[in-house]
Amino acid sequence: MTASPRILLVDDEPDLLDLMELTLVKMGLETDRATTVAGALDKLAVGRYDLCLTDMRLGDGEGLQVIEAASALVAPVPVAVITAYGNAGNAVAALKAGAFDYLAKPVALDQLRALVKSALKIPATASADIPARELIGRSAAMQDVRARIAKLARTQAPVHISGESGSGKELAARLIHRLGSRADKPFVAVNCGAIPETLMESEFFGYKKGAFTGADADRNGFFQAADGGTLFLDEVADLPLSMQVKLLRVLQEKKVRKVGATAEEPVDVRIVSATHQRLAELVQAGRFRQDLYYRLNVIELSMPSLRDRVGDIPELARALLDKLGGQDVVIDRDAEQALCAYPFPGNVRELENTLERALALCEAQRITAADLNLAPTQRPADAAAGSKYPLQDYLDQVERAAIVEALEQTRHNKTAAARLLGVTFRSLRYRLERLGIE
Repeated sequence: MTASPRILLVDDEPDLLDLMELTLVKMGLETDRATTVAGALDKLAVGRYDLCLTDMRLGDGEGLQVIEAASALVAPVPVAVITAYGNAGNAVAALKAGAFDYLAKPVALDQLRALVKSALKIPATASADIPARELIGRSAAMQDVRARIAKLARTQAPVHISGESGSGKELAARLIHRLGSRADKPFVAVNCGAIPETLMESEFFGYKKGAFTGADADRNGFFQAADGGTLFLDEVADLPLSMQVKLLRVLQEKKVRKVGATAEEPVDVRIVSATHQRLAELVQAGRFRQDLYYRLNVIELSMPSLRDRVGDIPELARALLDKLGGQDVVIDRDAEQALCAYPFPGNVRELENTLERALALCEAQRITAADLNLAPTQRPADAAAGSKYPLQDYLDQVERAAIVEALEQTRHNKTAAARLLGVTFRSLRYRLERLGIE
C-alpha cells in the first residue's frame, strides 16, 4: 500500500497550523508540525516529507533557513513559504532562494489546496534529456540552458527569459511548462505587442455580458484560459504602463476581475515572460514599473544568440532541414562554412528561413553556398570590425540589419515593421526589394 504524501507545516501561529492541518487532512494527506526553525530542521533531518510549508518570520529565525536545509537534502523537499500580506520582497527573496511557491496571509484555502496539488505532482527528478532533443546544440551555453530549464521546471517561481529575437525564448518557455507539474494544463502564449491598448484589459481578464457595446456574452481572458497552467507573456516590455499596474495587482492577489464584473475570481497561473529588450534599462528610463520588474524577473533565463554558439550551427542546420522535409538533402562543405561565418541577426529563426529558401533553390539534393544567398555585404559583423568602405556597402549593411531586426521583432508583419522603423510601408517595400530581403 502506497503511503500518503506527508507535509511539514512550520509556523508559530497555532490557529493557522490548525487550519492548514485540517484542510490537508481532508485532502487525504498526512501532516507534521514545527513552530520554530530549529524544530523544522530537526524534523527535516530525520523525517520523510513530500512538501514543506513554512512561515517566513519565525521566533528563532527566517523561513529562508528552512528552504536552504530542505534544498540541501539528498532527496530535496519542495518548500512553499507563507508571507505577510503585501510583502512582495519576502516572496521574491524566497523564490530566488529556491522556494516552490508562496502564499500570502491570510491564507486562502482554495489557493492552499491548489498549491499543494501542484507541488505533489512535481517529478522526483527533472531530466535535461528531454529538452536536449529540441534545444539542439552541444555548446557549453546550450548545456547550461538545458540544465537550467530542468531546474526551473521544478518550481512555480516567475521566470523571465531574455535574448535576441529568434533565439528560442518561446521554445524554452514551452519546455519549462512541459517538464513541470502543470504539463497537463494549458500553456497560453500571448504576444503583448500585438494587442491594441484599448483591448488589453478585456483580452487579459475577460468581460461580462453587456460590459460594452458588442459584449453579447460572458468571455474569459488569457488568465482564465491558462488557469492551472502557464501564461507566457512574450514581448512583455511592450505593455503600456496602465496595463502594467493591473498585471501587478493580479500577480499579487492571484485574482482577476472581468471587465464589467463586481467581484474578483481566483486564478492559479504560472507566469513566464520574455522580451528581446533589456527590462532593467527600461525601468531606469521610466518605461517599465520597477515593482512589476521584480515580480517577473524572480529568476532569469538568458538564451544565447547563434553568434555565441557557432559550433552548434551544423547540427542545428541538419535538424532544421529534416524538419523542413529535406532529409535527403546534403549541405556541402562550403555552404556549411558560409553558415558558420554568417552572424545571423535573426538567430535560429533566420537560419530556418535561410535553409527553407535554399531548399527551394538547390539542385541535385545538394545545398551550396550560392543557394544560401549570404552575400558578404549582408554581414553586420563586418561593420563592427571597422569595414566602412565602400560607404554604400557599409550603409546597406546597417540598413539591412535594422530591417531584419524589425521584421523579426514584429513576426514579419511589414506594416508593423515600417511603423517601428519610422518609415512608410511603401518605403519599406522599396528597401526590401533593393536589399534583396525576402
